[in-house]
Amino acid sequence: MSQGHNLFSQRTAITLVIANMVGTGVFTSLGFQLLDIQHAGLILLLWLIGGVVALCGALCYAELGAALPRSGGEYNFLTRVYHPAAGFVSGWVSVTVGFSAPTAAAAITAATYMKSVFPELPVVPSSIALVLVIGAVHLGSRSGSSAFQQTFTAIKIALILLFITAAWWQVDTLQTVAWVPATGDLAILGSGGFAVALIYVNYAYTGWNAATYLSGEVSNPSKNLPKILVIGTVAVTALYLLLHAMFLTVAPMHAMAGKVEIGYVVADYAFGASGAALVGGMLGILLVSTVSAMLLAGPRALQVMGQDFHALRGLAHTVQEIPVVAVLVQVGLTVLLIATSSFEQIIVFSGALLALNSLLTVLGALVLRWREPDLQRPFNMPWYPLPIVIYAVVIFWTLVYLVSERPTEGLMAAALIAFGGLVYWITQKNNLPTVENS
Repeated sequence: MSQGHNLFSQRTAITLVIANMVGTGVFTSLGFQLLDIQHAGLILLLWLIGGVVALCGALCYAELGAALPRSGGEYNFLTRVYHPAAGFVSGWVSVTVGFSAPTAAAAITAATYMKSVFPELPVVPSSIALVLVIGAVHLGSRSGSSAFQQTFTAIKIALILLFITAAWWQVDTLQTVAWVPATGDLAILGSGGFAVALIYVNYAYTGWNAATYLSGEVSNPSKNLPKILVIGTVAVTALYLLLHAMFLTVAPMHAMAGKVEIGYVVADYAFGASGAALVGGMLGILLVSTVSAMLLAGPRALQVMGQDFHALRGLAHTVQEIPVVAVLVQVGLTVLLIATSSFEQIIVFSGALLALNSLLTVLGALVLRWREPDLQRPFNMPWYPLPIVIYAVVIFWTLVYLVSERPTEGLMAAALIAFGGLVYWITQKNNLPTVENS
């Protein structure tokens, strides 16, 4: 492989992280959170906690990614730390739920928002067309993928900052809210409502680990991956806090509580009905970046699984270093979910499955330190083991609460994991994997 111009730059990888994180979650979660938490300070604290948890996870992944610089994300890490079966099931979850379902959701949401500008636009065909066009871009060259990803992520950030500034500028009267919680309000922090709200927040922050899916295609990953993960996560945390400060001061809480289309509601208060339609179109455009980022990162997990498992070797096929078969499979799964509209319930538990995936990976950093203390680590996480402890405690708490409150989704998640294990067993029955740990 050429090590120069064909690799993804640090800037492209940072835009990948940002684009993966900033999707539908940040524009839809607040309405659900306000059903249980009617305090602006606690809402911002919620999003700050989510950012800190994501940063702790990013520091753990940075240490693993620098020490084990191979594409594939959790698949690579869990294979190396635990067992090829753990890696396979992780990759299975990432492909079936982790990327395809959110990509389908983002594409449909983008088309739905664009429909506010062009009422005659059919949502499902438009969603499929969007996925096919972006998939075609990523079947081209790395330079083409990089340029597309950087451009649309820059547009996304510019539009969000423009939305924040214009809303504050245009709204007649800012809402009066309390930013500092009183002593009595702090009891909410241990409540079920706060746990549910944190699940939504964690889902909105999902994607901070995106760059690890193409570690092997990033220039000097051992040096650059920690910077990429930390810079991307910190930038998104700041953007989320700013965005929610604007939401809470432009529109009254009662108008947003229980609503999914937070962007519409806020824009209506700031700009009126016609302005709200334009903001809907803006949200549609910025979700193009999210769809692109997921179609860029997801196939890399498929590709390395194909390299390691003989029965899946077709997934490793590349043309000019592009994993064309893996991209086509990812696009096909996404289009299937859009066409059948069967992804809604998957989205509910996909956040939990991805959280479990990342929880095992973060704990893997601890396991690897204990088992291989002499392994060369170009990056050592600061304040070890605090980032591991913070991430593990918060994510485990939300997972336990989610499973107890949503047993159906818990059973679906267990079934998906078990089916992944069955597929692994079938692939191994006659063909042993050749796992590359480089």
